[in-house]
Amino acid sequence: MTDSQTAPAAVKILIAGGFGVGKTTLVGAVSEVAPLRTEEYLTKASIGVDDLAGVGRKDTTTVALDFGRITVSPELVVYLFGTPGQERFWFMWNDLVNGALGGVVIADTRRLDTSFASIDFFESRDIPFVVAINCFHGHNTRTPAEIRTALDLDPHVPLLIGDVRERPFGRDVLLALVDHLMGLPAAVG
Repeated sequence: MTDSQTAPAAVKILIAGGFGVGKTTLVGAVSEVAPLRTEEYLTKASIGVDDLAGVGRKDTTTVALDFGRITVSPELVVYLFGTPGQERFWFMWNDLVNGALGGVVIADTRRLDTSFASIDFFESRDIPFVVAINCFHGHNTRTPAEIRTALDLDPHVPLLIGDVRERPFGRDVLLALVDHLMGLPAAVG
């Protein structure tokens, strides 16, 4: 590599949340490349191990990570790492978080309690994060104030509400994280 051909700076963002909240979907919606997915079919072996309450007809699960990439400019590339959501795979989070600049917690208002572990994970490591409420098919049962109270979110943590299948919402979530990392005021709910 010559002096004029330097490698782009890399930024790592961790996408976390409970089982079935939309982590894989968000990575896929915003990645400029086909995302790497480590999804496997749920089997009878997961009965009694994985809590499928509230996840509809979900038949696959991330068993290691999701990976996507966004090239912001020739000088900056963002790498997205989606965590597995089931408790039996949480040990992977400790490796995935290494080098992460910030995080996104995806939550579902029908199952907010599945977000506590992700929020605690980032808070205990002093990693800045934003919360994205995924409204499946426009379904949202709570106001932003109710969500903040239920999640016990600090007032400075950005909270966004939308559908993670939509690329513009995913972009807005990542931009809110960048603003949060830079200490800029973000649109918070």
